[in-house]
Amino acid sequence: MSPEQNFQALNLQLPPAPAPKGVYKPSLIVGNMIYVSGHGPYKPDDTLMVGRVGSEVDMEAGIAAAQQTGLAILATLKAALGSLDRVKRVVKVLGMVNAVETFGEHPRIINGCSELFAKIWGEENGVGVRSAVGMGSLPGNISVEIEAMFELAD
Repeated sequence: MSPEQNFQALNLQLPPAPAPKGVYKPSLIVGNMIYVSGHGPYKPDDTLMVGRVGSEVDMEAGIAAAQQTGLAILATLKAALGSLDRVKRVVKVLGMVNAVETFGEHPRIINGCSELFAKIWGEENGVGVRSAVGMGSLPGNISVEIEAMFELAD
């Protein structure tokens, strides 16, 4: 199945592609790569999932926020490219978790996004290199921010 078909089979809803909240582009194509700026967990009603993991929200809410952030990235890809089928593979994901200083399971939170991408592009092309780090705060107290890079299909 194609990435678009895989997404449809998941029965998930994309939020609106987020508009920039500062001086940057949501995505930029350079050669055969598309770079996606840091995105937050936008919901279909254009609100954000907020709260610090480990105090205001629990692990499951953090994982859900990472998945929702992945959906926001997909919305930006579709807006820029017209179809998820134009993406060949995930190259890199940088996940930032708004967490208390004693929290140490940042990779588990960011799996919410990584597992979504693996379901769309498959285990080989949907999993790239990754960093998952904790932050003392994120803009607007969002739970997760993720940026990513993708290789475009020929």
